[in-house]
Amino acid sequence: MSIKVKIVSPEKVLFAHDADMAVMPGAEGDIAAMPEHAPLMLTLRGGVVDIYEGDAVAHRFFVAGGFADIAPSHCTILADRATKLEDLSVDDAEARLAGLEKSYEEADKMNVPALDILMDKMQSARAEIEAAQSAIPGMSL
Repeated sequence: MSIKVKIVSPEKVLFAHDADMAVMPGAEGDIAAMPEHAPLMLTLRGGVVDIYEGDAVAHRFFVAGGFADIAPSHCTILADRATKLEDLSVDDAEARLAGLEKSYEEADKMNVPALDILMDKMQSARAEIEAAQSAIPGMSL
């Protein structure tokens, strides 16, 4: 038995395929979507989605936050931004993080909602750097 997994970004459907399991970075911790999973909607943090076929990871994607809809027969990931792991750039992610850190330093420290958004984006950029480094052959963290 399998589950239909779909990863959608604002630009396109990046992935749509049957899989045995999808492990994604939930805001409260990683969660696995498998056949017959109870219905669940959750917020995603920046991190890696692993798509399993059998006991092995067959596909890996980085998502920069978003939402997931898990049901007994499907899992739809609505990502703020999604990229195949091998297409990530450490340099781009480091530049994004530097810009976000600068914005945080310059932000009004009394504007807590804006600071929270910046903190989430910085967490996502740090996770992207780690994911990009893990995709480089021979690179260890």
